[in-house]
Amino acid sequence: MLDIYTLGEDVLREKTQRVTEFDSGLAILIDAMFETMQEADGIGLAAPQIGVSKRFFVVDTRRPNEQIAFINPEIIETSHEVGTYEEGCLSIPGVYYDIVRPLSVTIQAQDIHGKAFTLKATDLLARVIQHEYDHLNGTLFIDRMEDDAREKLVKAYNRKHKKRR
Repeated sequence: MLDIYTLGEDVLREKTQRVTEFDSGLAILIDAMFETMQEADGIGLAAPQIGVSKRFFVVDTRRPNEQIAFINPEIIETSHEVGTYEEGCLSIPGVYYDIVRPLSVTIQAQDIHGKAFTLKATDLLARVIQHEYDHLNGTLFIDRMEDDAREKLVKAYNRKHKKRR
């Protein structure tokens, strides 16, 4: 199990660096990320959330063929059609909010061996990809909220978080 970094950690706001080595260390880390994400009952986990400022994330929507590692991903197309869905984040536990995002995306990435692939995703998979992709650019889902709502939410989160320490 890996530690999941939470709101306030600097690594969550950094733009990540490309992965250049596709070795056993990367494969082991990605396996550990899948395990950590599943143990935390999540469906996506990005490298910055475990304190690694590199461009990769893992997704497991619990649907067939939707357990995927995306290394050095680039979203190359998004649909004009958007939808609203309640999102949460393992780095901001207990916080949920309706976020508007494109309903489909096309993404190019590499697998754990460095082999390039392209995937067109819709529905939940598209949403999770966009959410995790944002992490690679230092963006959290709360940054997609209106300013007033985000400020109230962050204040409430910080009050609750300080009480538990």
